[in-house]
Amino acid sequence: MARTYDTLSQAVNDLQARGYTDDLVLHDECVICNESNAALKPEEFNIDEFHRFEGESNPSDESIVYAISSTKHNVKGVLVNAFGPGASSLNQAMVAKLATHRVA
Repeated sequence: MARTYDTLSQAVNDLQARGYTDDLVLHDECVICNESNAALKPEEFNIDEFHRFEGESNPSDESIVYAISSTKHNVKGVLVNAFGPGASSLNQAMVAKLATHRVA
């Protein structure tokens, strides 16, 4: 059963409670795990689930939270990123990896 959340913080808190405890940061060509300093290339991680949040009145409040795991790097964490006008600039491989899990 798919989970739904009213806020970004609810999603992050629940994912952390379910074991997604690593703090992940998006870079142009990879996802970085702050705890282990591992660089996860697109082919080295899975997006287990994602949740999209839209600001009620401000398009810059649009964000998406990903639950990401990597058996190669022993990582299970949360990545929060903007989408829409505030989205990060990424290389083509990262765009393709993340876009396969976005809702149009």
